Amino acid sequence: MTAVVHTRAELATARAALTGTVGVVMTMGALHSGHESLLRAAREQADHVLVTVFVNPLQFGPNEDFDRYPRTLDDDLEVCRRAGADLVFAPSVAEMYPDGAPLVRLDPGRLGGELEGESRPGFFHGVLTVVLKLLQLTRADLAFFGEKDYQQLTLVRRMVGDLDVPVRVVGVPTVREPDGLALSSRNRYLSPAERVTARSLSAALHAGSLAASDGATAADVLVAANAVFADRSDVDLDYLVLTDPDLEPGPVTGPARLLVAARVGTTRLIDNMAIRLDPR
Repeated sequence: MTAVVHTRAELATARAALTGTVGVVMTMGALHSGHESLLRAAREQADHVLVTVFVNPLQFGPNEDFDRYPRTLDDDLEVCRRAGADLVFAPSVAEMYPDGAPLVRLDPGRLGGELEGESRPGFFHGVLTVVLKLLQLTRADLAFFGEKDYQQLTLVRRMVGDLDVPVRVVGVPTVREPDGLALSSRNRYLSPAERVTARSLSAALHAGSLAASDGATAADVLVAANAVFADRSDVDLDYLVLTDPDLEPGPVTGPARLLVAARVGTTRLIDNMAIRLDPR
């Protein structure tokens, strides 16, 4: 049975009753199959599963979609029950930030200003601040994050290591629609035509991956991926980059990460894929 709490005091009491290891899945609600994969991973690896549902205002810019971000708590709770979550913490903004917007926020460092951070200034300050607060409140042993938000996963891992936070961060592979589109809460903003257009992001990643498997160099992998967008005026490409697995400058050989961000209509989408470079 899934218990639901809304205050810090209720969370502390419910958390104290959980014996064994606790895995936390942090969400902003609007749960979909991608979140269910996180819950399943947590269920497999921890004795108890704790889910947080909180739309964090700190990570939304002035022109972003905080007010229209979907709030579907009843549906989210049904997903949590179906996945066997033990506890859901769904606080209000006032409960998370009782003194208003915090004056002290985590600095994500150089990487926090690149890629998503360059397009969304201050975004990762807000993400890492709320993640650390929730890790403190939940006292989780394991924390599960999707690889779809790969930069977030990378920065959370770095934060946990740099600040000696006693939690193990577990990355869970991206869940995709049958046509390859990465599952995202923002997909619901796409019109039917835009939904078809959005497939180009995963198509570009697959083109780059195929080139890498055929022995292409890093430069040629990017050429192959960029070619997917060559005649697409309906996609506003933000970035398409090849990095190492830690999002440092791209390697010549070995494991690498191909990342893309673009706007389709008014909806901004991101995706990424692990590849291996073995140029001939």
